[in-house]
Amino acid sequence: MKRSLTATAAAIAGLLLLAGSPLVSAAHAQDAAAFFSAAFQTAPAGGRPQASAIPREVVSFTNRYAPGTIVISTSERRLYFVLGDGTAIRYGVGVGRPGFEWAGTKVVSQKREWPSWTPPAQMLKRRPDLPRHMKGGIENPLGARAMYLGSSLYRIHGSNEPNTIGQAVSSGCIRMTNEDVTDLYERVRVGTRVTVIR
Repeated sequence: MKRSLTATAAAIAGLLLLAGSPLVSAAHAQDAAAFFSAAFQTAPAGGRPQASAIPREVVSFTNRYAPGTIVISTSERRLYFVLGDGTAIRYGVGVGRPGFEWAGTKVVSQKREWPSWTPPAQMLKRRPDLPRHMKGGIENPLGARAMYLGSSLYRIHGSNEPNTIGQAVSSGCIRMTNEDVTDLYERVRVGTRVTVIR
C-alpha cells in the first residue's frame, strides 16, 4: 500500500508539473512522493498504520551518561539513546498516567520480538474486562518489540495505539511507535542501563 500511495503522489505531482501548474516544481514532485511515503508508514503483515507525530532525530546531548545508556524524561515524554559523541537519538514516548509515574534506574533484563502479554494481577483488578493472555501480534498492546526492565512490571514496548505517543496514559510502561521501538531494539542489548527521570 505504501508503494502505491507513494507512486500515486509522484504521479499526481508529475501531472501537475507537466500541466505547468505554478504550485509544483520538479523538486516538489519528489518532495510529495517522500511526504506520502513517510505519512503512510504501514505496520508488518498489513497491520494498522504507524503514524509518528514525533519524529525520531539525533540531538545534542552533553550529559554524564555513558554511551549506550537509555535516559527517559517523563516530563518531556522523550527517550534518549546516548551515542557518546555529545549526541543522542531522541524518540517520542508515552509514559505513565497520573498515579503511575515512577523514576529510577533499571537494566534491560530481557528482549522480545512480537511479545505475548499477560496482564498482571494488579491491572486485572482495575480492568477485569482485559483478556488473561494475548499472543503476540499487531493487535497486542505491547506491539512489535518489548524490552523488560529488571524484575519490575515495566517495559519499553511498542504500541498498537500510536496516537498515545507523547501522552501520559500508560500504567507505568514506556510506549513507542512500533517503528521506533524496532529501531531502538536493534541498538540495545540485555544489560543496558535505563534511567527514568521526571
